Amino acid sequence: MSEKHVTEQEQEQEQEYEMDQVVEQGVHNYSSEAEWVKPENPLLLERLEWFKDQKLGLMMHWGPYAQLGVVESWALSDKDEEWSRDGIDWDVDAEELKRQYFGLNKTFNPLRFQPELWADLAAENGFKYLNFTTKHHDGFCMWDTHTTDYRITGPACPFHTHKYADICKQLFHAFRAKGLGISAYFSKADWHTPHYWAPGMERGTFTSRGPSYDPKEYPWLWEQFVQFTHKQINELMTGYGRIDMLWLDAGWVNDYGDQNIRLGEAVDKAREKQPWLLSADRTIGGPYENVITPEQTLPEHPLNVPWESCITMGTSFSFRYEDEYKSVRQLVHLLIEIVAKGGNLALNVGPQPDGRLPKTAISRIKGIGEWLKVHGEAIYGTRICEPYSVGNYQFTKKGDTTYAFYLYKDEHEAVEEEIHLPLQATISQIDLVGGQDNLNYRRTENGIAVRLPESERLDKAPIAHVFRIQ
Repeated sequence: MSEKHVTEQEQEQEQEYEMDQVVEQGVHNYSSEAEWVKPENPLLLERLEWFKDQKLGLMMHWGPYAQLGVVESWALSDKDEEWSRDGIDWDVDAEELKRQYFGLNKTFNPLRFQPELWADLAAENGFKYLNFTTKHHDGFCMWDTHTTDYRITGPACPFHTHKYADICKQLFHAFRAKGLGISAYFSKADWHTPHYWAPGMERGTFTSRGPSYDPKEYPWLWEQFVQFTHKQINELMTGYGRIDMLWLDAGWVNDYGDQNIRLGEAVDKAREKQPWLLSADRTIGGPYENVITPEQTLPEHPLNVPWESCITMGTSFSFRYEDEYKSVRQLVHLLIEIVAKGGNLALNVGPQPDGRLPKTAISRIKGIGEWLKVHGEAIYGTRICEPYSVGNYQFTKKGDTTYAFYLYKDEHEAVEEEIHLPLQATISQIDLVGGQDNLNYRRTENGIAVRLPESERLDKAPIAHVFRIQ
């Protein structure tokens, strides 16, 4: 490694210090409530209330990388080599890895893709919207873009002749037909276009999250990237039907630093066609981050602004062979706690390279759906209420009705005769959602003790007992 290269690398690491505050090992942090700006537009405020009612979305990371079963995009970044290439277990150097990765479009052929089946599965099991990766950082477009041949409908991709070749269009139409909302994930970075990673520029072959050149020194090249990005966003916002939210990733690309893509201009233009459009400019704050998006985590305390945790069903956002999935119990508990803290759960499933969803993922989705068919009234359309989230207890409200959840960590936990709810409210009646109405209860120093019917004292603990309190 030359002395010049080391110097450039050191400069880059210094420049990207702030980036590391945004993303660590591919996981984004999230903005604080103080950084959230309430929209002035009444229609956007109305749409935010709609969003807060939905509670459960299906998130999907899908692209040619599914063929390898490795992390999406991040292995392309030399700066992120230490953590992102842990799944690269074949004999390959960094430059050959990049060539192999960028060549995956030539073999991506998901012939077993059936968008209607995905939409049916989501709708039947309580999901209310789709958040789909139109493009990740690697730059591969899952729609019929006219800005690049690096796309699902490109001549080099064998799937381009298929009737479902424009995957975004097919999915968006199928999910909308079932009454589900559409959230379009879009990475503001693009590691494939020469307008961002420009061959031979400044940093040689060393790749990182940012552009391979200083936008201040090459403003003409940066402007090409800005125009490229605006055209792609405009395509998605004009040719793919109603979009409810533009979900923007790659927080290091923002209008407040060197990588200014004039996002506000692009969003404002999109809203001329889709005035209801919400935007989630992740980790940036300000007027275009209408929804805050924690990743692989949830806030310790309730948030009083619109938010959505994106959490994987397995261990990875992308498809992984022999992945380990969270149980239905864990997933339902996640949903309940997120809702009790005022948020939505965007539950991520990585489709297989052949176009199907993994059998275990389907099983988990159906398990969540079975629970929601009985208890959904305590989830959908609710808002936060004290005491929010306390140990095994979670609370929501809808109008004058409060819902109290008691979560059982595993099926072997004992089901007691009484559940002690830490509530001091005036009560006229307590019902068991999905069970007996008008339960017996008594006041205690610390709240209310509700007596469970004999039929609820089962050998195996349920996922949760849910009480309707009026």
